[in-house]
Amino acid sequence: MFDARTSKSVLCVEHGQPVESALLFPSGGLLVSAGGRYVKVWDMLKGGQLLVSLKNHHKTVTCLCLSSSGQRLLSGSLDRKVKVYSTTSYKVVHSFDYAASILSLALSHEDETIVVGMTNGILSVKHRKSEAKKESLTRRRKPAYRTFIKGKFYMKQRDDIMINRPAKKHLEWYDRDLKSFRISKALDRVLEPSCVIKTPEVTVSIIKELSRRGVLANALAGRDEKEITRVLNFLIRNLSQPRFAPVLINAAEIIIDIYLPVIGQSSVVDKKFIVLQGLVEKEIDYQRELLETLGMMDMLFAAMTRSDGTSVAEHEPAELPEKTVSGSAP
Repeated sequence: MFDARTSKSVLCVEHGQPVESALLFPSGGLLVSAGGRYVKVWDMLKGGQLLVSLKNHHKTVTCLCLSSSGQRLLSGSLDRKVKVYSTTSYKVVHSFDYAASILSLALSHEDETIVVGMTNGILSVKHRKSEAKKESLTRRRKPAYRTFIKGKFYMKQRDDIMINRPAKKHLEWYDRDLKSFRISKALDRVLEPSCVIKTPEVTVSIIKELSRRGVLANALAGRDEKEITRVLNFLIRNLSQPRFAPVLINAAEIIIDIYLPVIGQSSVVDKKFIVLQGLVEKEIDYQRELLETLGMMDMLFAAMTRSDGTSVAEHEPAELPEKTVSGSAP
């Protein structure tokens, strides 16, 4: 760096690569140099101390540019990219791609236009769309149809009949997820505490629908400790209910098959599995006893039906044979 009055060197920094472009901040406290693949920022107030070295391009950096506010630093390179840095963190916040290698770069006064010169002889000009200011205008309610027909101050008469429009029914969030094939999201929604406690039948119906589609295993897989604990708590709470048992037993079998290889990694999940195993075994015993009772009742009903048929046959009167009388008329 040279003094303009004396033409003497007042500061020298070592970039390490042939310098293609240099840029001085308006405050004069920072200097930016570009050369090779590096963009380096120097602190002039500390005698040219290196502040940060940026290596975000794959080829030589050829040009630099600073926004009008000084909050954004732009660099163009032979890799056909323009990188936009934040001058507070010096991280890339945006990037532009071009058709050819970049040689020059410039911004308009209010940063609304970016101009890039490339090696193929093309000058690219891009304009930023100005955000339209949305004016908050209060919408005036339109008068009803009857206002045009009967007048503004029309009052309902005795013989008039009011016809109300039916309210539009909106789908629940879990139904929207099922409609969009977001099966894991739908299952998560019905496993929320508010749904599990108030309407467990909704949760069971979603599980049944996922099982019908054949995607229940996909919805239950890939869950962490907290999520699988929530599923196990629901199964433990509702597995003993007869109306839910067939669906939840199937879901419990799928969960055991999926998470059997990882049992032992979490003590909380292991305890839940032990409780679930006890409930499933107890439910199986209940089902076995119920089947035995049904078998006994079928035998009793069959015996009663057979005895009733025998008694009815014994009490029926015997039919007399028909006699045929032949003779001549007197």
